Amino acid sequence: MQELTEAFKTLGDPTRLRILRLVGEARLNVSEVVSLVGVAQSSVSHHLTRLKALELIREERQGGFTYYSLVVDEKAPLWPLIRLAKNAPDEHGDLARLTDLLRRREDVHTLNEKLLEPGQSWRLWAAALASLLPPLDLVDFGCGTGVLTVELARWARHVTAIDRSATALHKARVEAERLGLHNITFLEANLEALPLKSGAYDLVVLSQSLHHVESCERVLTEGARLLKPGGRMVVLELLPHDEQWVRSSLGHRHLGFEPEALRDAMRAAGLEAPTLVSAPRDVASPFKAFLLTGTRAVSQSLPAPAALRKSPLGTSAS
Repeated sequence: MQELTEAFKTLGDPTRLRILRLVGEARLNVSEVVSLVGVAQSSVSHHLTRLKALELIREERQGGFTYYSLVVDEKAPLWPLIRLAKNAPDEHGDLARLTDLLRRREDVHTLNEKLLEPGQSWRLWAAALASLLPPLDLVDFGCGTGVLTVELARWARHVTAIDRSATALHKARVEAERLGLHNITFLEANLEALPLKSGAYDLVVLSQSLHHVESCERVLTEGARLLKPGGRMVVLELLPHDEQWVRSSLGHRHLGFEPEALRDAMRAAGLEAPTLVSAPRDVASPFKAFLLTGTRAVSQSLPAPAALRKSPLGTSAS
């Protein structure tokens, strides 16, 4: 009876059940579990220890990491409880994130296999291609913690990195300082109304930023305003999906976009020849991306800053 009581106590924790379901789907290390369930590593380690004590999961060392996986099967006494956990609604989006994680893991594995040939390096090739570009002044819309910003800064003349989150910008600054990058200006601002000079930038990058904003049209128009004649905008976004959990967990306002709708919005913002590049649609992840690029016409007059433009209702856009 005591053993059964401990089992119910252990499996009565919702986070523990989420972890159990995840390691039942794939062999995962602690860092991967942390990224999937979004709790502190110390808490994840505690939950894994409790599950291991019940002999529900196994622990294996490989390549400097400790991996955990489900050890019981349909014959185990506790299997009915485990089956309930595996079949419960995925309200946190854990399984969707797991699919993405496994895809990225496979991509890295494939890349490492290709790089076994001496002299091959995708970073070296990226640097070589970047060296062919003229030095650009660019703006990174919705930079977050600066993962893309620091890569852009390696070849750009100057990067203006914008986000509305002071916390994310602080992390981005710390990373830029760690890498010794001094050609980045970090700006906390609303993407729909920016305190930046019109016609001053060669490139505007929006990497999965539009699904976080209220008005995509205003953001695209603001981005077009910043471009020099002949300047380009690059938009990376998600195709429509049904993962509702991203609204509460990640702050998404839009569940993806139809490429043609964004292409029309770019044209309305004053960008010429928006070109679509689609990602493969046969990947297992529910999140599939596409890329749009557009150019501001050389002869086009600059739109007014958002603070001066009037909305259809006659009030200032904000």
